[in-house]
Amino acid sequence: MTMREEIEAAAARYPDRRSAIMPALMIAQKEHGHLPGPVLEDVAEILGVERVWVYELATFYTLFHTEPIGRFHLQLCDNVSCMLCGSEALLKHLETTLGIRKGETTPGGAFTLSTVECLGACEMAPVMQVGDDYYGNLDTARLDALLESFRAVERVARIERAAASAPGE
Repeated sequence: MTMREEIEAAAARYPDRRSAIMPALMIAQKEHGHLPGPVLEDVAEILGVERVWVYELATFYTLFHTEPIGRFHLQLCDNVSCMLCGSEALLKHLETTLGIRKGETTPGGAFTLSTVECLGACEMAPVMQVGDDYYGNLDTARLDALLESFRAVERVARIERAAASAPGE
């Protein structure tokens, strides 16, 4: 199914096509990896809504990305519960370890580091979301182990990409 067909199917579930903007943005982001201006305009055109409505939602919610992000988007919660349990020190550790600051992506595009207002998982503070997965009760040792596991996945993916692009034998 094309992106247009998926958005049309999502819009059919709502009495007002404007209500389908968020699901449409999720479909478009899944297709493109992020939501640059032309993609936002396509979403507005497919839904038949004002472009400003699409831009408002895409730039307000942290789950939408108008710029490319790393393959591993590290979203560290910095709300009160996580802050009281050490998220500020964990952020500094991540910045030092990755060599980037909050809001940046590592060279090569493996990691993007962000903070988010609340992940709704105070019972396991401090917590970080990577993709759809939550990692809680974090400390520097657990963070380092997670980063190493993500790097291992990245190395395997790099090898697989190289093998796929190599000329046949």
